[in-house]
Amino acid sequence: MICDIFRACLADAFSCPHRRPWLLRSSGEITVTQTPGSRSVVPEQTFSIRCQTSSYVGNNIEWYLQKSGEAPKLLIYYATTRQSGVSDRFRGSGSGSDFTLTISGVQAEDSGVYYCQQGNSFPFTQ
Repeated sequence: MICDIFRACLADAFSCPHRRPWLLRSSGEITVTQTPGSRSVVPEQTFSIRCQTSSYVGNNIEWYLQKSGEAPKLLIYYATTRQSGVSDRFRGSGSGSDFTLTISGVQAEDSGVYYCQQGNSFPFTQ
């Protein structure tokens, strides 16, 4: 199974119900670095993706999975909170400027493009 991890922009940063735009501030663009860039994973392995931001974002990180031909699906918000309906095999951790998405017992349906996005300051970046 191939899990491709790239950075990309979402069309609508305010589409998520947990957004609180009045709490956000503009402080210049924050760079988001995600590793690894691409990786093949054997089913049932544990797989981690790291996301680092160029400055402090608190817990304002979201993780998305986009499958071919589909819109991105929100997995994790506020760094550690699973979106309703998302398997508990997906776990978010970290705070400040260093975050990790861990997928336990990887399954074939987990294949896709994973994104992390900071939502601490405008513009939201991935």
